[in-house]
Amino acid sequence: MLRAARELLAVRSPLDAELLVSEMLGTWWGPRPRRVGLRGNAGIEELVGEGLVEYAAQQATPAALALLSGIACLGTPAQAAKAEQAALELIERGVARPRWAEHLGAVTSGDCYLNSDAYGDRDEVVCVFSYAGEEPHALVAVVDYNANGLLRDGWVTAQVGKLLDQCRRIHAGESGAGGSFGPLDPPQARRMLARALRVTHDSADPPVSDSFASYHAFIRARIRTLPPRASEPAKASEPARTGAGGLGGPAGTAERGSRRPWRPDRRAMLVAEFLASDEAEDLSDRRSASHCADHIVAYGCDRDFGRPLRMSPVKADTFLLDWLPRKVMLSAAEQEAIPHVLAAWTRWAGRRSGLSKQAIAQTLDAVFDSTEKFAAAYRDPTSFGLDAALVSRLLPDSDLEALPRRAFAFPLLSGWYGGVDLGTLDPADPADRRILLAADHDGPDRHAGQPHIERHLELADRLWRGEPAELWEAAQRLLDLGEDRHAVLHELMDTVRTAGPRQVDIAAALRELPPVEPGISGQPPA
Repeated sequence: MLRAARELLAVRSPLDAELLVSEMLGTWWGPRPRRVGLRGNAGIEELVGEGLVEYAAQQATPAALALLSGIACLGTPAQAAKAEQAALELIERGVARPRWAEHLGAVTSGDCYLNSDAYGDRDEVVCVFSYAGEEPHALVAVVDYNANGLLRDGWVTAQVGKLLDQCRRIHAGESGAGGSFGPLDPPQARRMLARALRVTHDSADPPVSDSFASYHAFIRARIRTLPPRASEPAKASEPARTGAGGLGGPAGTAERGSRRPWRPDRRAMLVAEFLASDEAEDLSDRRSASHCADHIVAYGCDRDFGRPLRMSPVKADTFLLDWLPRKVMLSAAEQEAIPHVLAAWTRWAGRRSGLSKQAIAQTLDAVFDSTEKFAAAYRDPTSFGLDAALVSRLLPDSDLEALPRRAFAFPLLSGWYGGVDLGTLDPADPADRRILLAADHDGPDRHAGQPHIERHLELADRLWRGEPAELWEAAQRLLDLGEDRHAVLHELMDTVRTAGPRQVDIAAALRELPPVEPGISGQPPA
């Protein structure tokens, strides 16, 4: 890495230098490791990133100082603090500093813009920066709402005027591209991008672009440069955005940036309105249609930022081929009905939200193209050798995604214990759970005292609900290391109890499992 940093001595532009350093810092950025003893990306940043800073600090060379100067602006807070201190020490020792380094701390933010597509699938946030008025450049960051609102892509251009003119021409009206382009309040841009970057960081395997790692550090630093939340309320002149929105109107950035809860009665009313519409008239199986519409609304409310009426080809494809097969257990009748219900919903929701006829037609084409693929992608849990009655006991709410963690919590659902037929017990019932867990402890090497069972009951309830999400993730990591199931349960219980009552502390403690392996730390070897 230090040899590669010699290239920094040849550049003259501070922007080129920052992009080079960002690319170097991106070489170890990526999905969180699951099978090693490091604590996710934080552990890698400590081990590799801070280790690089400490190594460079020991080298009194211009390349080392150039690299430290760049990391001081683009690194994590810990990396930046160490790099700045080390750079100052090298400067005091007389090491030559590149000219561009003096401009790095003078980055200022300018205007911001929002470039939205016609479907509401994604936003491009365009932020203009400069070095104290010199060398203006624009960061273009892509927020993908079909991927939980994560920051999927980003790039930089020095052709700011050309970029803005192109965006204005595309949305001028004559191109028929739809969507909108207009100014965005910089504090709002900061909130949008900071939230999207957090979603990317929290994803185990984020579907980002191939070049995202190279720009990641640059994007992170530029978000920090944007002004924080303004003290005054949002200006009335902020752009009113068009596009497919939630119930009753178009979706603005506030709706896309945060999830507004939809009450059950409001969801039911929306489904009732759909079933009474002309578009739903030809749906013969009304019971299955109602259940399918419930799932469409749930996806729009819970996964699409409270926008059940927003429809697009990508959203339809994601719903049919990704979310439904992973999340929902459908009956045979519902599997047959769902593509037809989704097509009818597309027509109805498109009309209500003001989607163009061309956009509705393109979305319908995506639904029809995905219908055959859906039949192949969707798998009934019984095809994996599970008895249908057993599956229904574990999934009374049809939450297919919960099946593995609930089977992990209650592995013994048949046989006899204390004269009770375990096959008749309901794992969703607290009283039956106690018997099931007692039966699971019926052995010479298990302790089945009431206090012990109470602890298992508490953990089983958490696993059943999937709260916090870090609990099942930690269990899988421990199982991947070959630990015994019962030992994993005890390690999870001990971690939850030690963390205390606050959910945020519990989640943080679970993210630390498994513990760091002996000998792994942020310090470089002697």
